[in-house]
Amino acid sequence: MPTVAPLDLDGHCLAAVFLNNVPHFALADGAVHRLDHGHKTVEANDGLLATFHDAVNDRLITGGEDGKVFAVKSEGVVEQLADAGKKWITSVSAGPQGAVAYASGKIAYVRFSDRKLKEFVHPRSVEGIAFAPKGMRIGVARYNGATLHFPAADGKPTELEWAGAHTGIAFSPDGNFLVTTMQENALHGWKLADGKHMRMSGYPAKVKSLSWSAKGKWLASSGAPAAIVWPFQAKDGPMGKAPLELGTRGNSMVTCVACHPSQDVVAIGYEDGMVIAARFTDAKEVLLRRPGKGAITSMMWDREERRIVFGSAAGDCGVIDITA
Repeated sequence: MPTVAPLDLDGHCLAAVFLNNVPHFALADGAVHRLDHGHKTVEANDGLLATFHDAVNDRLITGGEDGKVFAVKSEGVVEQLADAGKKWITSVSAGPQGAVAYASGKIAYVRFSDRKLKEFVHPRSVEGIAFAPKGMRIGVARYNGATLHFPAADGKPTELEWAGAHTGIAFSPDGNFLVTTMQENALHGWKLADGKHMRMSGYPAKVKSLSWSAKGKWLASSGAPAAIVWPFQAKDGPMGKAPLELGTRGNSMVTCVACHPSQDVVAIGYEDGMVIAARFTDAKEVLLRRPGKGAITSMMWDREERRIVFGSAAGDCGVIDITA
């Protein structure tokens, strides 16, 4: 039976991540807690709004109500990367060569490692931002679609249109597909080679959590009483194919998903605080954590693939050891 080491915090947890294999928990007030030979805390933003785990550089990028962007590393190291004045930072991401992207209002910013800053102004507010896995390219989620920019070059952006409000954005690990979460209960996707559309609808709630499987063959999502897992093995992605439905529960919605680093397994967190793991091949389930106080908001596997760090909307966080 897996064991849970709990950490009860006061507030909404936006991000639960491992930095240098140490569990870190970023709360809405801007405090970042860590379990490193005891419970320790550092302060980042004054009011946290957005986070991104930069796996390549082993850091957590944060943006907040104070208009600042920080990089939080292990051992309590906090570095300010940008300051947008009195504007709220609503989305952050990290990319190749130490580049960081962030959004405020209608503007997407890219900060290069040499501190050079590039701005991209859009007609409507930027709702989500992400780097492509290959090359220096960003995708921006906006009203009525997505926009692709090449920050290191001068040229016209690529516009991908689809009616409705797009709130979040993610590239597939191979860079072939772009997927957005929508204000309506749906995902939308584009095959980037030819602009073909992928409609992924039928969710009873908004999709707020996405996670790609190890080799990008599957995309797990929240927003239903099960983890909805779309197949991306074929050249046209999930078009014409039904998704897997894993961890179905009649009385609690899935609020967070985190795919295993190497196997076709997904950790599934629910609005009542329960966490299970489910296997894609046979839908076999293992209970990892019983229900708690609040909805699961963030999860991440560690490098050894034996622990899962989790956070919740009520601050009841912790670390699950699946080998115990």
